[in-house]
Amino acid sequence: MADRDETACRQVDGGMTRVFELFGKRWTGLIVATLMPGPVHFADLRRAIPGISERMLSDRLAELTAAGLVVREVDAGPPLRVAYRLSEAGLAMEPALQELARWAETYLGEGGRCPERFRK
Repeated sequence: MADRDETACRQVDGGMTRVFELFGKRWTGLIVATLMPGPVHFADLRRAIPGISERMLSDRLAELTAAGLVVREVDAGPPLRVAYRLSEAGLAMEPALQELARWAETYLGEGGRCPERFRK
């Protein structure tokens, strides 16, 4: 009985599972962070995130849009341009992203590794 209770306590929270299913994918966090200040056109968004392909950016934006975090807006033009912005739900993530950035400044060194003094 005690083993079963201990196992139940160790299970991952459903909310955390949903967060990491979305944000655990490469580029997703960077896209959201880039959109935090305001709307960005697709081409500008791609330039702002070095190394991401057009296909990957398009796929991640579609996922974020389907999740309700990003809104796709078409500028009629000419020329026709597409911009993306965070929805109210996406903007609500700003405090969490700022806290993660503070954590990274404190606990992740330049090479992305935790400094020796924090490994205890």
